[in-house]
Amino acid sequence: MNKTLVAASAGFLIYCSHAAAQSSVTLFGVLDEGINYTSNVGGHASWQTASGELSVSRWGLRGTEDLGGGLNAVFDLESGFALDNGQTAYGGRLFGYQSYVGLQSDRYGSLTFGRQFDSIADTVGLLTANGNWAGFLFSHPLDNDNTDATYHASNSVKYTSPAWAGLTATALYGFSNQAGGFANNRVFSAGVNYTWQTLTLAAVYEDLDAPGANASGSIANDDIGFAAQNQKTWGFGANYGIGPVTLGAVYTRANVMQPSASIYVGDLGLGDHASLKFDNFEINARYNLTPAVILGGMYTYTRASLDEDSGRSSLHWNQVGAMAQYLLSKRTSVYGQLVWQSVSGGNTGTPLDDALIPGTAGASSNSHQIVARLAINHTF
Repeated sequence: MNKTLVAASAGFLIYCSHAAAQSSVTLFGVLDEGINYTSNVGGHASWQTASGELSVSRWGLRGTEDLGGGLNAVFDLESGFALDNGQTAYGGRLFGYQSYVGLQSDRYGSLTFGRQFDSIADTVGLLTANGNWAGFLFSHPLDNDNTDATYHASNSVKYTSPAWAGLTATALYGFSNQAGGFANNRVFSAGVNYTWQTLTLAAVYEDLDAPGANASGSIANDDIGFAAQNQKTWGFGANYGIGPVTLGAVYTRANVMQPSASIYVGDLGLGDHASLKFDNFEINARYNLTPAVILGGMYTYTRASLDEDSGRSSLHWNQVGAMAQYLLSKRTSVYGQLVWQSVSGGNTGTPLDDALIPGTAGASSNSHQIVARLAINHTF
């Protein structure tokens, strides 16, 4: 009897040890907190604490299970929050940053289901300053091209290929989840990345039907960039490394049809037949001065064409950003950022006429705005 129990116990322990070796679950997170000074918010200077500017403050659980033959079950649950007050981000969603489950194959790529980043964030966004090393304050005006992932794709299915000689491809479809309204608030996006030595190239296309039209859709009405009849975005970019320096250039185009509101400025005050077309041109550079000191800079020029029944208007944004980061350890750093934005051609009579750097306390009362930030970032 005892020998049988010992043998059974030993077998059970061997099985558990084998299972543990084939599966893993990781608890992780990012904490980002600092103080922002903004030169003009509705006519007044502003001092504020601000969380999640360099990287979104969040905690998460990530896991994988080896199913054999190079196939794995994977999941990722990440919950964003504000360190200032502990409130949940993304409209109170528990796992608003990401929540998906799926399968990953070494040979065939991955297929995942849930709330996920779109193809813009997975491709061209990674080559911008804001989508890579600088964060929210360096976003293009109103994050019109979603390179900073203002919105996420709920109800989505995503495929990501394995690498073929440096080339990877990804595609995503987000369902409207509305009975009788299959095309009402859905999203499709696809993109490619190519890497050769220190060169990275990317291109992307995305089509949103009626983003924000309902609460159950892929881009929910509390999680939009623009509430509009349709938005099409495409772009391409490149990064190239030369020793400790990485240089980048990105172009994106966002065509927004019948926009009614922006998550950043609220009601746009436009007519029913209006359209907004944004062209964004960005150059950026990052320099690893020492293993502990990182310097970065960005310049973006954005041109927008506003078409209404009453005529056409043209707006122009110039934005410059600079950043210095000091690594206290592999997990903790302190950093400073300075961003300046100017908008011209602002005679539309809409909120677009005033400068607004995403991540600040609000829009300027005129065409200029400056924000300076000192902060600490910690990962675990």
